[in-house]
Amino acid sequence: MTHRQFTTQVEATQSAFRRFLTALCCGDKELADDLAQEAYIRAYTAVTQPDNFRAWLYRTGYNLFLNYRRSEKTYCDSGVLLGCHAEQNADDTFRYQELYTALDSLPPKERMSVLLYYLEGYSTKEIAAITETSDEAVRQHLARGRRHLRELL
Repeated sequence: MTHRQFTTQVEATQSAFRRFLTALCCGDKELADDLAQEAYIRAYTAVTQPDNFRAWLYRTGYNLFLNYRRSEKTYCDSGVLLGCHAEQNADDTFRYQELYTALDSLPPKERMSVLLYYLEGYSTKEIAAITETSDEAVRQHLARGRRHLRELL
């Protein structure tokens, strides 16, 4: 992949990818930006570029998120969400707080499936490719995630 092709891929995926990571990180935009930057660096320095760049990028971002969560001494709790920064005004800070709190309580695989399906519009087969699981497993994660979110929201 040439530099120009890579730049085109980044421009095509950047907005949706950062939105996905922000939701995955429960509103922590700084962490989401760090993970996105690391994923793009890995993509740029990869020996061979993947055939499906977008799926590879999302899988890499998800794996980076899981690695980050595993490396934390203490896990983020919903109280951390109170310290998030608004970009426009104070009301924006709490706009999605209830949703982020509910998403934070989901197991990572359920959260990943729910976000990719509802936020990014991926099919269950595409999510299965990204998460390297079966289509049936993705459907189960979606069903469990919806049930958990219904209970929480």
